[in-house]
Amino acid sequence: MSDNTLSKSNLNPNVSVDCVIFGFDGEKLKILLIDREQVMVGDDGEKVYALPGNLIRNDENLDSAAHRVLNELTGLHDIFLEQFGSFGDPDRLTKKTDLAWLKSIRAQPDARVITVAYYSLVRADQLELHASGFAKDALWHDIDKLPSLGFDHDKIIDSALKELRFKSKYQPLGFELLPEKFTLGQLQKLYEAILNTELDKRNFRRKILKMSFLVPLQEKQIGVPHKPARYYTFDKDMYQNYKSNDFYFTL
Repeated sequence: MSDNTLSKSNLNPNVSVDCVIFGFDGEKLKILLIDREQVMVGDDGEKVYALPGNLIRNDENLDSAAHRVLNELTGLHDIFLEQFGSFGDPDRLTKKTDLAWLKSIRAQPDARVITVAYYSLVRADQLELHASGFAKDALWHDIDKLPSLGFDHDKIIDSALKELRFKSKYQPLGFELLPEKFTLGQLQKLYEAILNTELDKRNFRRKILKMSFLVPLQEKQIGVPHKPARYYTFDKDMYQNYKSNDFYFTL
């Protein structure tokens, strides 16, 4: 069923969901954006990208809508999504390029839309993206080199990043972005990418090695030009019994 058909029959014109999907490539934090099928170009001639998002259906709850929209636009499914905020400023849909694009796909393009935002952490190297719907393509972008964004998606991303940085200090969220086995050096790079700061190697390792859910393996790196580092893994069952207030990074 086309988006236009849904707009006329079953889409709520005033409520949408947007998904902020974070990924990690071993060096930098990434974010997933879609390229619209109908080209959106800003005043400076630069293409405008957007978060995966769309209106909710009248017969679904917000969580179901977020998973549906993400799957329809990027092909991603079975991903844990956490709601972190809502955005409803009256002027969030006033950009000329955004309004022009909305007129091409929605029955009520001028309707005020309040969006509920979700975020997730994924291992980008293990996911296959299949853009569809009104998304021409789904692409990873460096968090510190984002292109022009539609609507108020820059504010939504900033809010999601603040939430990620806050929670990463007392929850081991970062382990979702690493391979099953990893070195302490890889783990430190991840946290430095999330927190956008350089961490002291000795203090970081002293702190992280206190965590009982970080399990050392009897394996080390092979074929590296430096002293092989030990691999570790994350024991989720053990973390469930761990006191979360004992896990905190002080910078």
